[in-house]
Amino acid sequence: MFLRWQQWNRRARFVLWVIAIIGVAAALPLGAVRMEMEKSSKQVEYVFDYRDIAEVAEKQARPLSFLTEKLALLKESGITTMAVYESSLKELQLSGRLTYYSSRDAAMLQGKFEAVGQNFTYILFSGPKEEELIGPIVRKAFDRSEAVYSDWSFGGRNGIVVEIPIAEAIMKTLDFDPMSLQTIHDAGLGILPRFSDRVKPYNQADTEEVLANLKGYGVNRVLFDGDKVKGASDQATDNSLTEFGELLKKYDMGVAVIENLKKPQEGINKLAYITNYNAVRLYSLSETDGMTMTTSAISDRFLLAAKDRNIRMFFINGMVESNTEKAKVVHSLDRLAEAMSAEDGVVAKLSKDGFTPGTPKPFDFDPPSWNKPVRAVVALGAIALIALLVGAFIPGVYIPVFAIGLVGSAGLYKLNSSIMEQGLALGAAIAAPTLALVWVMNRIYARTVGDRRVIGGPNWSVGRSQQGQAPQPGAIYENGSRMKWLFPALSTGRRFGLALNWFIVATLISLMAVPILFGLLNNITYNLKLEQFRGVGLLHLAPIALVAIYVLLYNSQITVGRLKALLTKPITLTWIILAAVIGIIGYYYLSRTGNSGQVSSIELVIRRFLESTVGVRPRFKEFLLAHPLLLLGLFLSLRYRAAWLLIIIGSIGQLSMVDTFAHLHTPLYISIIRVLLGLGVGAIIGCILIVAWQIVEGAIRKWAPAIVRKFVE
Repeated sequence: MFLRWQQWNRRARFVLWVIAIIGVAAALPLGAVRMEMEKSSKQVEYVFDYRDIAEVAEKQARPLSFLTEKLALLKESGITTMAVYESSLKELQLSGRLTYYSSRDAAMLQGKFEAVGQNFTYILFSGPKEEELIGPIVRKAFDRSEAVYSDWSFGGRNGIVVEIPIAEAIMKTLDFDPMSLQTIHDAGLGILPRFSDRVKPYNQADTEEVLANLKGYGVNRVLFDGDKVKGASDQATDNSLTEFGELLKKYDMGVAVIENLKKPQEGINKLAYITNYNAVRLYSLSETDGMTMTTSAISDRFLLAAKDRNIRMFFINGMVESNTEKAKVVHSLDRLAEAMSAEDGVVAKLSKDGFTPGTPKPFDFDPPSWNKPVRAVVALGAIALIALLVGAFIPGVYIPVFAIGLVGSAGLYKLNSSIMEQGLALGAAIAAPTLALVWVMNRIYARTVGDRRVIGGPNWSVGRSQQGQAPQPGAIYENGSRMKWLFPALSTGRRFGLALNWFIVATLISLMAVPILFGLLNNITYNLKLEQFRGVGLLHLAPIALVAIYVLLYNSQITVGRLKALLTKPITLTWIILAAVIGIIGYYYLSRTGNSGQVSSIELVIRRFLESTVGVRPRFKEFLLAHPLLLLGLFLSLRYRAAWLLIIIGSIGQLSMVDTFAHLHTPLYISIIRVLLGLGVGAIIGCILIVAWQIVEGAIRKWAPAIVRKFVE
């Protein structure tokens, strides 16, 4: 019965590989659909923060003329849109629409004594036009909060007195300033309104009135201010978020999704869904970066964002500060205009790469009718890969693991299809590179341990074969009671051929995870980064750990007794230092993953060189570290057992290739080019390392002292 079960499992292993290959093939058409979708939106929009311009203008001698001048300058430089916020009393005063006073200041203004026991807010509009246009939005804000107010006038200007303190009055959120909207529109610029969720309670009629007014100015997309989108707070009780989404859909307005927030704005996913994913990703250039970065650095950053991260809106912040050395107020508006319009500036560089200024369209994502059944086949391929991985470590379990995977995936799909797809994608992403290195270790094992011969016992001396003949060139002998491998001598050319062949096959096995990953996660939510692939940290560690375990426990001479003895040894200072070194290396390795990792200045220079010459930057850890060391390790492992450590390090490159495609917001063709470049350059560097090793090894054999030659041999 046991023998029959073994036969079934051997056949099951072959069937699982066939299923995995079918899953990979089924995912390829889904990749083609995604690439077509990624080509459907190429225009980009440059947005400037209008509030920043107003703040700079307020510090000038002639604010209104300065504002008009800078709007024209920014438009000429390539800025297409101005972002406007919901107003406040403070912002309206900054813009010159009104002035507000406390009870004490109002009394002093009128030459009176302050009223005892009164702490009201006194507001005067700057003129009849301001009273006509700004007065209604001010009164509406206080009506919402049920504040008591009455008319007030002074010096020929009309206003109101509100029976609340200034500290509370300036916190009230008002509708958009209609005068600013008209100024921007007259300047020939588009408008990007930034809604907040601070207007409480949510009112559908008032919101529709605002959206209808904005539509008259040509608004086609909205952005949000704060950590929530409009209507998110009252969704549970009033269904406000859904109602706001329906209004956006009614007026054909999309949303902008801000990149690199610590936490996504609450409700943005639901709004994107309601508007049929009429959404584009937005990158924001900070005030400090706008003041300090060079034109070349800004344009390079914007190009990378558009090309590598599907960014289609760029939000630019201005800055004003007091410079004590120059004894004047300085701002960044002029240098930002130069960064946009220069010969090597943002507009020129992005246009050259196909990203022309305009109104960005949402990606044209319409899943084909065969999408679901094909993804089901891809899911089977993922389950097969996971079962193969488990079977590589636990013999005889291919059939039950695959069956459990089928049942478990079906149940999880009913509960949450997204978690099921991400779980299978993560499992396949870990399984494929691990199986690739396991296959490599088995090939090495077959070439060395499988062909090993044992020196004739404890009494045989070093350098003598069992027949008393001279040792075979390239063989490894050891004196003493321990028996050690005798590696068959292979020519340098043969070793290099085997190493290169294994490197190619291992890479192909690792890349099996890629179609499965983008096939399972073939959804616009990942391209817009509304949903992210979870488990990247595990992906960066699990294959390395599994390969190391396989080398130490499955593919070596370590027995249970030796392992027990090793684990029961007392901890020494050497072990502590070694653990600390490994921990530091591991921390640095993980800190380099993702977008938040820090890079050196030298690496930045190399990155820019690669971006400007090749157009796509391969990953440093692949072509400078992992791929070369893996190829060198495969070459040396046919002679030196310690070279297996290089293979474990080389597993970083195999998993990194898969991780490249886990960045689902990056266009698929960019990831393909990045991986191929890394493989090509890494293989070339690996070949150079092999040649260098051969030269150094030959020199040591010829000229080094005998003790060194003995170590090498």
